[in-house]
Amino acid sequence: MPTIAVVGAGPGMGLAIARTFGSHGFDVALLSRSQANLDAHAATLSSEGISAKGFAADVLDTDSLTGALEAAAQYFGGIEVLEYSPSGPEPEFLTPTRVTAAHVDLQMRYLVYGAIAATGVVLPAMRKAGAGTLLFTTGAGSIDPTPMLGDINTAGAALRSWVLNLHKELVLEGIQAAHVAIGAWIGDRAPEGTPSASADQISPLYWDLYVQRDQAEKIFTP
Repeated sequence: MPTIAVVGAGPGMGLAIARTFGSHGFDVALLSRSQANLDAHAATLSSEGISAKGFAADVLDTDSLTGALEAAAQYFGGIEVLEYSPSGPEPEFLTPTRVTAAHVDLQMRYLVYGAIAATGVVLPAMRKAGAGTLLFTTGAGSIDPTPMLGDINTAGAALRSWVLNLHKELVLEGIQAAHVAIGAWIGDRAPEGTPSASADQISPLYWDLYVQRDQAEKIFTP
């Protein structure tokens, strides 16, 4: 069976994406910081007939992330799809004039540097096979920035640029790279006036990207 590695496998989007691909016959490698949480998510998926295993990793620690992905590839016999959407720190709602280099650097470490490191682990085997899919998630502010998320949007825009460039480099090798921008509050606790959607409503978009393979970017709006 093919395998998807979900980096940022929390109870929301991560688990929903895992469930979407698992229901289509994928094995699932779950990566996040807490092994206990990963084991619980893997048990949930296993109860639904999906083969899943957790591998603890911290995206801020390149060695940790690299080792976890290598272990997952060894355990499942390869990784055909990488989905990268780690949860960063709680937003501080910083406008651009309040953002410092340190604020942006932290978000870059979560969103961009981790994505580059994760890709570096799985890409050689994809290139050898002439196939593979790399999916990266940001908020829609990476495209249409919101002033109150000045640090997050800056890093998100950088990730988006890198992914679109990655797509241009790899598409002729049979490897798909695509960016997903989510323009909604995920869950049922959205601030008043903010569009929202459940993770289960959003996750099919990732499967559509994987199957259709004709777009480098999709934007989810409710």
